[in-house]
Amino acid sequence: MKTDPHRADKLSVVPLAERLRPTTLGQVIGQQHLLGEGMALRLAFESGQPHSCILWGPPGTGKTTIARLMASAFDAQFITISAVLGGVKDIREAVEQALLARDGLAQRRTIVFVDEVHRFNKSQQDAFLPHVESGLFTFIGATTENPSFEVNSALLSRAAVYVLQPLSQQDLEKIVAVALVLLELLGIEKIAIDRLTAFADGDARRLLNTLETLAVAAAQEKRTEITDAWLMKVLGERMRRYDKGGEQFYDTISALHKSVRGSDPDASLYWFMRMLDGGADPKYMARRLVRMASEDIGLADPRALRLALDAAEVYERLGTPEGELALAECVIYLAMAPKSNAVYKAFNEAKAFIKKDSTRPVPMHLRNAPTQLMKDLDYGKNYRYAHDEEGGFAAGERYLPDGMAEPGFYRPVERGLEIRIAEKLRELKKRNQPQ
Repeated sequence: MKTDPHRADKLSVVPLAERLRPTTLGQVIGQQHLLGEGMALRLAFESGQPHSCILWGPPGTGKTTIARLMASAFDAQFITISAVLGGVKDIREAVEQALLARDGLAQRRTIVFVDEVHRFNKSQQDAFLPHVESGLFTFIGATTENPSFEVNSALLSRAAVYVLQPLSQQDLEKIVAVALVLLELLGIEKIAIDRLTAFADGDARRLLNTLETLAVAAAQEKRTEITDAWLMKVLGERMRRYDKGGEQFYDTISALHKSVRGSDPDASLYWFMRMLDGGADPKYMARRLVRMASEDIGLADPRALRLALDAAEVYERLGTPEGELALAECVIYLAMAPKSNAVYKAFNEAKAFIKKDSTRPVPMHLRNAPTQLMKDLDYGKNYRYAHDEEGGFAAGERYLPDGMAEPGFYRPVERGLEIRIAEKLRELKKRNQPQ
C-alpha cells in the first residue's frame, strides 16, 4: 500500500459517498428496474423533456444522485431545498432564480429538488404548487415515506412516482470494489464484505461511511487488508447492534405480526426485541402495532387499538429506552387479545366492490336539504330519524342505494366483543323483516 502520513486527514475532507457519487447514468449501480434500457426513468432521461416526479425509496438508494443526473442531462439549473430546514423564504428565492434562468440569455430550465418532501408543511406546499403548475420549474421530490400518505394530493397529482429499491447484495459488493480502489486498500476478506453489506441493509451511504471509517483506521495502523476479526474489533458494538443475523428486515416484522396473530406472547416478544436490537426504529414498530390492532383484533377487543395508540404516545414522550417498555406491553396484550379480521375483510371487500361498481345515486330520503329548492325537489323527504323510533332504530329503513342488494361486508366472528356485535346484528335484521 502506498504510504502517505496525511492520507487519513485527506479522507475526511470530502465524504467517500460524495466522491463516489455517479456523474453519468452508466455509473449508477442498482435501480435498473427504473434506469435500465427501455425502463421508465431511462426513457425520461432520453426524452429531452424533464417532468416533475417523486423518488420514493429507503435511504442511500440514489434519490439525490438521480435528481442531479436529471439536471445535468437537461442542462438545467439545480436548486436544492430541504423540507425540514427550509421555509417559504427558500421557495421564493428558488422562484426568483428560476425566473432569472428562464428569462436570461441562456434561457435555462430549472429543477428544484426537495429533500424529505414528506415534511413539506401546508404553507410550503401552497407557495410551491402554483410554480409547478405553471411550469416555471420542474419539481423533483425525495422521500423515504409513502407519498400517497405524506404528500399533498394536489402536488402528488402533478408528479410521477418512481419507487427505488434497497440495493442488492451484488450491488453493494460492486460499490465496495470501486471504493477499495479509491481508498487504496489492497484487500478485504470475503466474510468481512458479507458482514459490511448485511450491515448496510441496502443503503449505499451507510456502507460507504462505514468503509471510510475502516479506511481511516487502516491507514493509521498501516494495514493493507481488512479482516473480519479486525473489522469487528474496530466497529464492535456498532456492527453487532445492526446485525440482522442473516434475516431480512421484512421477514422479521412478518414473523412478529404472525406471532401476534397466532396468540403466542413469547414468540411475539422475541421477534419484537430482535427488531429493536437490530436497529429498527421504535416509531416504525409502534405504527406496525397499531396496524395489527386493527387488522387482527379489530372489534373483538376495541381496547387493543387504544392501547396501541397509547403505547405509541408513551414512546413519543419517553423515547428510548424507557418508552420501549410500553411497546413491549402492547405486544403482549395484542398477542393475548381475542382475534378477529372481520373489519379487515369487510374493508377490503367494500373497497373491491366500490372499484368495480357504478356510481350509484344517493337515495332521495338520505339526501340533506339545506335550501328550499332542495326541499322542493324532495331531498330528505320521508327520512325517518332513528332517535325518534322505538329503541333508537328505524326498523325496515334502507340506507343502501336503490336497487343494491345487501352486500354483507361485515361478518363478525364468534370471539370477544364481536360475539355481542353478532347478536345485535341478528336482532336488528330480525326487526327489519316485514311483519
